[in-house]
Amino acid sequence: MSVQRCGMVAVIGRPNVGKSTLINALMERKVSIVTAKPQTTRHRILAVHTTDDTQVIFVDTPGLHRQAGKAMNRIMNRTAANALADADLVLFVTDATRWTVEDEDVLKRLQGCKAPVVALLNKVDKVEPKEKLLEALSTMAERHDFAEIVPISAKKHDNLQQLMALIPRFLPESPPLFPPDMHTDRSADFHAAEVIREKLTESLHQELPYGLTVQVERYVTEERGIAINAIIWVERDSQKGIVVGKKGAVLKKVGRAARLEIAEQLGRPVHLELWVKVKANWADSEKDLMSLGYDVP
Repeated sequence: MSVQRCGMVAVIGRPNVGKSTLINALMERKVSIVTAKPQTTRHRILAVHTTDDTQVIFVDTPGLHRQAGKAMNRIMNRTAANALADADLVLFVTDATRWTVEDEDVLKRLQGCKAPVVALLNKVDKVEPKEKLLEALSTMAERHDFAEIVPISAKKHDNLQQLMALIPRFLPESPPLFPPDMHTDRSADFHAAEVIREKLTESLHQELPYGLTVQVERYVTEERGIAINAIIWVERDSQKGIVVGKKGAVLKKVGRAARLEIAEQLGRPVHLELWVKVKANWADSEKDLMSLGYDVP
């Protein structure tokens, strides 16, 4: 049967509420990297979910946040805001255990949104006692005229089948926009860079992950496997030593973890070489951000 419904579904929320975890769970594959640190997602990433009669195009967005001092943060906020304008449906992801001023900021942005908004109370597995969930659902209903309010746990996959069954109701009748075997709009080298950045973020502490980015310079499919050369850019010389680590320990650990994950995903051996270089204040320069592969809306 040909696809009868197709549309863009923007996944919106403050940082660290589980947007990327949700998309990966709905897609049943890793499309976006996930860490415990806020603002891990920096780019707009499309995740394409196709069934016999529906194509859902999830738009994973950076978390909307207040501390938007650097150019990269401002671009991340604009990227998320632009996704709202193009959406046929908005999934507003919140943390069921707490409501913050940043959630309030996101909700204000949704007031003028033309698309229907479904509120998702994520992390319901952490709500104790369970009576508090009913209270949270009731409070959410008072905040805005949502099309639906759905309690979920992206991590535990609770209620996700019900959510997927709900989404097509809000999508327009349309032929598919992407081939049925396509799962994301991002290239293999982009994904490799993101996996490397994920492993760096997991291995480094405090603010340093926000001051680095990864650029793949070479991605070649060879007879023996995939050869990848990547540069880890930092903003200051002092950060370079932290990323490399004592006797190169951190860089080796990151390289090994990234290589194993990329190889597992591709089903082929991967040869990965990493370099750490300094580009002063790259995160506050739109020109540098564009040269490093960031989309500047």
